[in-house]
Amino acid sequence: MPYITDDDIKARLGPAAYVQLTDDEGTGVENLERLAEARLGAIGEADSYLAGRYAVPVDLTAHPELAAVLRSFVLDLAAYRLHQRRPPVPPDVVRRHDEAVAWLTRVASGVVHLPAARSPAADASRAPAAIALGPGRVFRRDDFDDA
Repeated sequence: MPYITDDDIKARLGPAAYVQLTDDEGTGVENLERLAEARLGAIGEADSYLAGRYAVPVDLTAHPELAAVLRSFVLDLAAYRLHQRRPPVPPDVVRRHDEAVAWLTRVASGVVHLPAARSPAADASRAPAAIALGPGRVFRRDDFDDA
């Protein structure tokens, strides 16, 4: 289940802004490529915060309340991306974007926990390169100072 869809963005922005923010050619029809770019960029941005603590994409099927919260914040990111195409960005859109980033930062730092999220798969590149086993050091640097 994706965090947001094009229809979610349309409902958030309203039909007129939905078209206006993507229709650079003036055809009066939304540009689905530009819309997908904003949608996928917002999802990717959210996942970049979530990936440090949780397996992404986050499975939202078991906790619909989490789906609603995450959807709202990802929509804020997508709306900001679309409005950036037509500056100036309205202050309310900037505020909501900043609140979304702040929330995602709190999730990434572990202050906010997602109930439905699984931990990320083990990453071999973060594992220790070597582990020393056996008795402690026999010689120390100080033992060779007189030489």
